Amino acid sequence: MENPITETTPLTENDCFYLMDRNKDFFTYPLHKHEEMELNFVEHCEGAQRIVGDSIETLGPYDLVLLGSGLEHNWSQYNCESHTIHEITIQFSRDMLGEQFLSKNQVAGIRAMLDNAKRGIAFDLSAIMRVYDKLTKITEAQPGFYRVLRLLEILYELSLTENYHLLASKSFANVKNMPDNQRVRRVEEYIDAHFTSEIRLKTLADLAGMTPAAFSRYFRTQTGRTISDYIIELRLGHAARNLVDSTKSIAEICYECGFNNISNFNRIFKKKKGCAPSTFRDNYHKSKIII
Repeated sequence: MENPITETTPLTENDCFYLMDRNKDFFTYPLHKHEEMELNFVEHCEGAQRIVGDSIETLGPYDLVLLGSGLEHNWSQYNCESHTIHEITIQFSRDMLGEQFLSKNQVAGIRAMLDNAKRGIAFDLSAIMRVYDKLTKITEAQPGFYRVLRLLEILYELSLTENYHLLASKSFANVKNMPDNQRVRRVEEYIDAHFTSEIRLKTLADLAGMTPAAFSRYFRTQTGRTISDYIIELRLGHAARNLVDSTKSIAEICYECGFNNISNFNRIFKKKKGCAPSTFRDNYHKSKIII
């Protein structure tokens, strides 16, 4: 399968960000990625489809996502009947803010949000409405410094909201968790290294120095999910990456990623990703247009 195209943006080392504000009839740009981070807002897009990493979602009338560097993405027409689509795209380098600036307490929320953007962040409607006026008016600000201030204000407001969800799985986006809790970190590192084979709860509990029952409760309290959910998400992320990047059969991918039953793999994949593995691969293939 072809790789998604790598977009070269017009940003130079002397620029803060690149802004595009456009009205269009259709979504036509293929699956792509770029080094810059991207804040993308779309309205009048109900029924369109968004791909970010291994996340495929059908949109409502508004969509706002923040994407990290190198993360595959595209928007396609799918079931969207609107021909008055309005899209604002802002591409910028994380270096625009500088790591010293991001280390300050006053912008800790922005720093955490930019880290989460490695997997892609989709903001819920309440968060979109919080910054709607600022987004739609950013092109009206005076070029240069005042537009930079407007972008910083938008990022800050978004960093304050809890109304969002992450898109790509961490294994697909190759994002490594570094939990502060030493027990959880030790267990996650073990799972990451052994996800292709059978993983027993007792083995993980022994690593944490706890009984299996106590450790199950402890892991869920610390991470917000069960051990089983964590392992399944990790395996599905690797499976999705293989579906996108290889021509291996679905059965091969199933067993290589730690699933021991093809029908069970298909069922879990469809439940978690919203479509069968073959459909997921086809959706990516349709979006990979060479231009």
